[in-house]
Amino acid sequence: MKKILMSLLAMFVVFTAGNVYAGDSIKIGVVASVTGPASFLGEPERNTLVMLEDQINASGGIMGKKLEIIIYDDETEVNKAVLAADRLIRRDRVQAGIGGTTSGNTLAIMSNFTRAQIPLVSMAAAERIVNPVNPWIFKTPQSDRHAVTRILKHAKAQGYQNVAILTVSDGFGQAGREVLRELVPEMGFNLVADEIFGPRDTDMTSQLTRIRNQSPDAIICWGTNPGPAVIARNRQQLRLDIPLYMSHGVASRRFIELAGSAAEGLLLPLGRLAVAEQIPDDHPQKGLLLDYISQYEERFNAPVSSFGGYAWDALMLIKEAIEKGESAEPKSIRDNLEKIQGFVGTGGIFNLSPEDHNGLDESSFVMAVIEDQDWKIVSE
Repeated sequence: MKKILMSLLAMFVVFTAGNVYAGDSIKIGVVASVTGPASFLGEPERNTLVMLEDQINASGGIMGKKLEIIIYDDETEVNKAVLAADRLIRRDRVQAGIGGTTSGNTLAIMSNFTRAQIPLVSMAAAERIVNPVNPWIFKTPQSDRHAVTRILKHAKAQGYQNVAILTVSDGFGQAGREVLRELVPEMGFNLVADEIFGPRDTDMTSQLTRIRNQSPDAIICWGTNPGPAVIARNRQQLRLDIPLYMSHGVASRRFIELAGSAAEGLLLPLGRLAVAEQIPDDHPQKGLLLDYISQYEERFNAPVSSFGGYAWDALMLIKEAIEKGESAEPKSIRDNLEKIQGFVGTGGIFNLSPEDHNGLDESSFVMAVIEDQDWKIVSE
């Protein structure tokens, strides 16, 4: 009798595990910084996901099932991101996750999804999210390495030799710093200054003064708002004429608003979403980008940003994986994410594989300059 009961129990466990995700809806959990210091990133992400949920359900859902997106605001706090991830996994029983908004919060929640064996697609850029490869973790933003390479190739074409770097002390900034310290000498430049600022610092004149004393040919700033905008204004106040490159972490109109006239002439790598009107008509991304811009701006009466695009790519890649595998079971989603090739997204054309959980390369960026409070492509 005991053996029979044990067998029945084992069968029940297997049956239950196989049917946890067999409901009438497909649940995708999201951890985003809708409020707090990174809200200028997280709000367009949240808006984009809400818009897509409505569009997908209006067109019949995914494989005939309703899409249910559960979004928790981590308020740009690491502990709240971890609690939200745990809630999505344990209480909401999501089949896949999207998040976090920032690199630090993503790095903090990765282990939650890995232990639960639920795929997570991050909206943050740090290379460490996907390198080394974690079987359950993916990301949509272009990697630091691709952005740094783009910047340094442009700097080399200008004949610059001596480079200074100025990076924020958070997860995104220090991940970028690691790549900068690796690639600056590797690509033939001299690293003459290496300064750091805090995410909440309101004046960086001391760092810029020390950099000026080293006479660099160019400065590369790595961070997200508001720090880089402060640096741009401090540079203007100090009347520094040293060329200043920014990272893709400021690829939103908010940066231009914060920096004001100090943004003029700054250079940075951009995804094509920010300059969709300027890319050739035959580029495979152009139609998608213009459609997304039109839909978003009509619904929210606000400009799109690259960060909302990262959310678009995350959800649509998960949808593609579900349809490819004809299953919303987490392992199937994970397996089929790795098989996606030639997927046209807002951030580029994704070619994922077991060895590459980002699927983009440096061609997903253009180099742009800020002129007349707008982006202008300087090189494809």
